[in-house]
Amino acid sequence: MKARPSYRNSVQGDLAALENLYPEAFPDEDLVPLVRDLLHDMSNIVSLVATIGSQIAGHVIFTRCGVSESDASAALLGPVAVAPGWQRQGIGSALVHAGLRRMEASGVGVVCVLGDPNYYGRFGFVPESSIEPPYPLPPEWHDAWQSLRTGASTTPIAGRLVLPHQWMNPSLWAP
Repeated sequence: MKARPSYRNSVQGDLAALENLYPEAFPDEDLVPLVRDLLHDMSNIVSLVATIGSQIAGHVIFTRCGVSESDASAALLGPVAVAPGWQRQGIGSALVHAGLRRMEASGVGVVCVLGDPNYYGRFGFVPESSIEPPYPLPPEWHDAWQSLRTGASTTPIAGRLVLPHQWMNPSLWAP
């Protein structure tokens, strides 16, 4: 039987392990520069890790942001990674759920994500058409832009997602 993970806020000392985790989880994507930049200034993010013993098995970041033409508080979910040996065991889901609870508790009205609709749909994410990503997405990614409304707010939210500079790289929004 494998050990059970524990979950906590990430700290600066986790960076080296996270720089190893992302290439293992996503060998075809270079997410390390983005993760490094987001962790350098943690004022706009919630960063959580799953640990097994002293090793980091998973990680997620939620970036707080806004929506143009709205006073709504928003967040962008991602990236999220789980070490290959620990995938499909609920670690990624637990990290996402923990982050979503924190977003709701802090008053975030909507969380957006660019990712697999089959995966994120399990959390209640649905295709988003009122909130635009910061850059146009390719047509084949149409259903990958999703959102989840948090809390009891029923106020419509529309506009363009306004993100910190770390996310303002067009290559992060293109295949």
